[in-house]
Amino acid sequence: MAHSASTPGPSRTPAQGDIDPWAAGGIMFAGVLLLVDGVLGVIKGISGIASDDVYAHVRNYTFKFDVSSWGWIHLVLGIVLGCVGWGILKGATWARATGVVLAAISLIVNFIWLPYQPIWAIISIAIDAFVIWALCTETSKAVI
Repeated sequence: MAHSASTPGPSRTPAQGDIDPWAAGGIMFAGVLLLVDGVLGVIKGISGIASDDVYAHVRNYTFKFDVSSWGWIHLVLGIVLGCVGWGILKGATWARATGVVLAAISLIVNFIWLPYQPIWAIISIAIDAFVIWALCTETSKAVI
């Protein structure tokens, strides 16, 4: 017997081992975003290392570093973020906790870097905030 639009089907609560599709999709998306954030970090790093005039020069800033120093920070962080993002996509158990920690570090680094390149920093902060949320909301270990 088919259910009509006015009669709802049987309600089903997920079992303990079931993965909520929204949460699993969020974790997958978080893995992809970590990869994207890693690639952006590598691009930011290479840009800062290659040329000192790519980013704004900030005066009287508490966290002022040389632009090439920022480049190296972003390059190393980008490579590590990309590796952790790949680990999340592969379902590695270590990658989720590491992803939360590294996304938090990346968020802080991009907040401090905000005066140098505001648009890129805000995009990276938004990506990192979503990644932290997505990785902290689902408790199951298997994504794929």
